[in-house]
Amino acid sequence: MRTVGRILTLAAVVALAAPALEAQGRQVVIPQGGRGSATLSPGIKAGNIVFASGQLPARGDSTIEAQTTSTLNNIKAVFEAAGTSMDNAVACTVYLLNVADFQGMNSAYTKFWSPEKPPPSRTTVVISALVVPSAKLEITCFAAMP
Repeated sequence: MRTVGRILTLAAVVALAAPALEAQGRQVVIPQGGRGSATLSPGIKAGNIVFASGQLPARGDSTIEAQTTSTLNNIKAVFEAAGTSMDNAVACTVYLLNVADFQGMNSAYTKFWSPEKPPPSRTTVVISALVVPSAKLEITCFAAMP
């Protein structure tokens, strides 16, 4: 129930901020070598916030550590294409298929931040399926512009 509350709170914050962000403009962010589709953009920059769409691991990654690393590298590429960095991430949501992968995910996740630049707020939820059957997780993050 707490997770549902957090998601609803986040949705409310985004909904309240949307008019102000729209007034400042909305820009699709596509990292070098990436592409958007008819159904989603890799990222959206609205005002001083960058929203990275849910990212999946690279095909062929089989361990939770490798999948976490490649997924966060995808997010890093979106942030860098928008002109920000992982150091400016303010919130992430991790969707895991198996709670047993939590420690392995954390092991790789923590390598993207340091004590000088601590990690963003995070919500982790265990779900029943992802759109890519081989994926063990999906991650979405928001970042502030420097």
